[in-house]
Amino acid sequence: MDHQWQLFRELTESVGVSGFEQDIRDVLARHLAPYGELVTDHLGSTVVHRRGAGGGPKLLVAAHMDEVGWLVSHVEDDGYLRIRPLGGWWGHVMLAQRVQVMTDRGPVLGVIGSRPPHMLKPKDREAVMSIEEMFVDIGASSEAEASELGVRPGCPMAPVSPLTAMGNPNFLLGKAWDNRAGCAAAILALDELRDKSIAAHVYVGATVQEEVGLRGAQTLAQQLKPDVAIALDVGLSGDIPGVKARESRAKLGKGVVVLLYDGSLVPNPTLRDLVIQTAEAEHIPYQLDSLGGGGTDGGKMQLVHSGVPTLALAVPTRYMHSHNVMVHREDLQAAARLVAGFVRRLDGRMVEQIRNRERISHPG
Repeated sequence: MDHQWQLFRELTESVGVSGFEQDIRDVLARHLAPYGELVTDHLGSTVVHRRGAGGGPKLLVAAHMDEVGWLVSHVEDDGYLRIRPLGGWWGHVMLAQRVQVMTDRGPVLGVIGSRPPHMLKPKDREAVMSIEEMFVDIGASSEAEASELGVRPGCPMAPVSPLTAMGNPNFLLGKAWDNRAGCAAAILALDELRDKSIAAHVYVGATVQEEVGLRGAQTLAQQLKPDVAIALDVGLSGDIPGVKARESRAKLGKGVVVLLYDGSLVPNPTLRDLVIQTAEAEHIPYQLDSLGGGGTDGGKMQLVHSGVPTLALAVPTRYMHSHNVMVHREDLQAAARLVAGFVRRLDGRMVEQIRNRERISHPG
């Protein structure tokens, strides 16, 4: 296996649902530490400080490390678990899927179940089953037996889905690409910058608790007080049957997405145009798209102290917020190259352009 594959597998297969990011945070810290000094906030967001020359500006580039998952709300007398979602889940994608309950004694395998369709009325079979009607079967016959396994209320629970290369090995299928894709791009960008001289002081890493309200982004940005910020996240790919171009223009394998808008952020237009200019100058494939619903960490990054010019970049994905999310390796690489290219260019003059919202001309 090549180095990138090993990185992708470690990132996606590590567990870190919102509020319980310890395992993935340890993995990220190990990969970030060779590039500089680690900085954390009190919620657990973690970045590395890649020092620039002299008094250069501060740039925050952050993905989010948490994945959507669940919390055990209580254990039934007969050993079945009831759950609450951590992040957005659609009932259609949950049933009969394997999960792991993270306990002090190690992970416990389970499967999400419900009343079988054979017992439902026709109208109920056609509806999306609510999560409140589902349960998790861990093979325990009583609450006491579940407790012996270490399972109790408050335990986090994550999907089980190993990283797999498709027939075309550039297509990668696994859990938690939202947003381990951004984490991977951040680490690859740091590697691109390894021997490069830069003016900016760059903080690169990942936040916590994005899926439950962009919480780590707010605390991290308040602590660092950056001059400019870039949120690295994922976007929706529209290259599947039934999706119209007006709903999503992004496609897998066609490059990193520059988000023109999302539910939490209208990006600084000069920052947006400078990033696009960088992509064009360095022949990095990119796409333009917007998200009608949902938001990114950029929504909180922009709101600290007197305001931070912010942009969101995204890796297109299929089947977001499910056990099996698909990305394209070349899009991850394009995101990393674009971040690294922009970092190499950023200096105090550019920050003033961004703050003043100067009009930027594009090459060609």
